[in-house]
Amino acid sequence: MTDDAPQSPRSGFRLWMIVPALGAAAVMAVFLLGLERDNPRDLPSTFIDKPAPAFELPPLHDGQPGFSTADLQVPGVKLVNIWASWCVPCRAEHPVLEKLAAEGVTIHGINYKDDPAKAKAFLDDLGNPYTLIGADTNGRAGIDWGAYGVPETFVIDGQGRVVYKHIGPIMATDIDSKIRPALAEAAAR
Repeated sequence: MTDDAPQSPRSGFRLWMIVPALGAAAVMAVFLLGLERDNPRDLPSTFIDKPAPAFELPPLHDGQPGFSTADLQVPGVKLVNIWASWCVPCRAEHPVLEKLAAEGVTIHGINYKDDPAKAKAFLDDLGNPYTLIGADTNGRAGIDWGAYGVPETFVIDGQGRVVYKHIGPIMATDIDSKIRPALAEAAAR
């Protein structure tokens, strides 16, 4: 006698059929955990508590000094702001940088992949909060700094070490909640 009875649907079930579903669920869980951060813009930087990357940039303005790693090793706390004239958020953050500079905060700029004439016109129109400005015309320094885009700002201590990285424009609300605490931490080192 042969067994011609139809097989039940469960008899063909194999463990290997559930493995792809479990893998997909694990990947989704990782993404969901990433979305649950307090602020998704607060991406970690590999430079926190490490020396700023080595770089040497020519000046944006003829007859002025350029900007390099050596400038970050001078005693005192400073900001490094990566910006461009074509960047709309850079324009929005500019009054905040002007305010910080007026308060005595040293701000150095890295002008990222910009037309020098347009960058100069940007500063002529809005003011120049920068002590030093380096022209990163090919974008190599921005890559070395790990910049995701512009603007990005780094708080640097007196030994040239990165204390904090701010992605996106610094808004007025960020001054007291993020920038001042990072400046204080850098000064305490």
